[in-house]
Amino acid sequence: MDLIPDPRRSWPAPHTRDGLPDGFPLDAETAIEAGPGTEATARWLRTAVGAATGLPFPDAGTGPSAGPAGPGDNLIALAVDAELGRALGPEGYRLTVAADGVRLDGGGPAGVFWAAQTLRQLLGPDAHRAAPLDPGQRWSLPATVIEDAPRFGWRGLMLDVSRHFTPKDGVLRWLDLLAAHKLNVFHFHLTDDQGWRIEIKSRPGLTEVGAWRPRTTWGHRASGQWDETPHGGYYTQDDIREIVAYAAARHITVVPEIEIPGHSQAAIAAYPELGNTDVVDTASLTVWDTWGVNDNVLAPTDTTLRFYEDVFTEVLELFPPDTSPFIHVGGDECPKDQWKRSPAAQARIRELGLAGEEELQSWFIRHFDRWLSARGRRLIGWDEILEGGLAPGAAVSSWRGYAGGVAAARAGHDVVMCPEQHVYLDHRQAPGEDEPMPIGYVRTLEDVYRFEPVPPHLTAEEAAHVLGTQANVWTEVMQDRGRAEYQVFPRLAAFAEVAWSALPAPEERDFADFEQRMAEHYRRLDALGVGYRPPGGPLPWQRRPGVRGRPLDGPPPRV
Repeated sequence: MDLIPDPRRSWPAPHTRDGLPDGFPLDAETAIEAGPGTEATARWLRTAVGAATGLPFPDAGTGPSAGPAGPGDNLIALAVDAELGRALGPEGYRLTVAADGVRLDGGGPAGVFWAAQTLRQLLGPDAHRAAPLDPGQRWSLPATVIEDAPRFGWRGLMLDVSRHFTPKDGVLRWLDLLAAHKLNVFHFHLTDDQGWRIEIKSRPGLTEVGAWRPRTTWGHRASGQWDETPHGGYYTQDDIREIVAYAAARHITVVPEIEIPGHSQAAIAAYPELGNTDVVDTASLTVWDTWGVNDNVLAPTDTTLRFYEDVFTEVLELFPPDTSPFIHVGGDECPKDQWKRSPAAQARIRELGLAGEEELQSWFIRHFDRWLSARGRRLIGWDEILEGGLAPGAAVSSWRGYAGGVAAARAGHDVVMCPEQHVYLDHRQAPGEDEPMPIGYVRTLEDVYRFEPVPPHLTAEEAAHVLGTQANVWTEVMQDRGRAEYQVFPRLAAFAEVAWSALPAPEERDFADFEQRMAEHYRRLDALGVGYRPPGGPLPWQRRPGVRGRPLDGPPPRV
């Protein structure tokens, strides 16, 4: 069946009606019976699969198959099954294709939706298109029973829209691509030194000033090359509401990220009082036009705290708790030089009785951990939030390696494993000069397939704190959709299987089988119009000759 991710188990369906031994044909009279909690999946089937096949999929209560469903009806039945949920969890499902009908049973509404994704794969690559290739094409599903459930509850992709802005329709496309791979968390990196991308009505300067830069470094920051085209953009609050609703309909959690206290020059450029004004002329700062770690960080003042409380108040209104229980605050790469030189920062350290600048950053994070907890949300941050003491109740995105996640799990904190050495998809996919703007270590499709999110030396109790894993897409060298899709695909398919399927140990994984299934998956990606890296290397228009990158040689360190 060449499914990706590989399901837990499958077996042949019984043949219960003569004349249709090989499966179930779909036609204009095939109706959908949507049980309680499955209505969104029924809508998705009609809009996505219906568009590709040209089939209307009428409601079973009103279409040609109206009336009580029974064996032999030309029907796709959707149902939430509490008993199945107890066995497989809310995202588990059973898909049954027999000669007398199709059933999508889920442990919860999400399980039914993931079953629908599998159904679309079973129909073939052309079921991923936006319109039928041939109005007379016959569609059928192979007779089978598939029972499946995910390994991890957090299966994510982080998209950086600050370094290079992704317009709203591009974000919606990413959500569809996540859903097609059964990924259920979209980490939305909305602010950084290079741009502020979310409208905050109480602080309009964040987008009036902070969303735009006059030029951009082309390639690596040391390239000496520039794109002199002004760059920017932001999402209105209605755009955000639309994105969140679109994700929720696909059972995808959205984790908005507002960076504090580092990676904040775009905010300081808009509101200079947020910076360390006693050591830097913050009024002269502009939105940063290059990459790297920036010394301009937020000042640890009451003014800054109140400002960001106002920001987070609006963020919480836009990202409701049922779709966004976690709020990401960054917390990474915060240089302490300005705080060391700032009389105001040093006075704050003495006032609070802190040991130094590391604990000052911890105080900053702990403040917003308490603030978010009081409003029913959980704080999550990059693993630097461990420095100076981890905020109680906070979760960690372990990016610098495994070590931060291991330390957090052993301290009883939840962890999302996303080590840069393995799942940073801005890193190059192959050696050689043809790779466009090559950054970092070589991480091939096979390397990603052999990534293991849970370090083997964790105890069972510690490993239970690993919520899951995510791949991160930093866009410094991804100026547009084509560059991003080239970097992300096909490796996201391998990552999706790692996050969903119960795979053996990395060295025991059957990569040859995965490659064989990828042959069909490339055809799905083609149908979806994804500009992936071909197995044989970049196509001529995917290369960027003469643009300097920063490749790192050898295997990545395991830290």
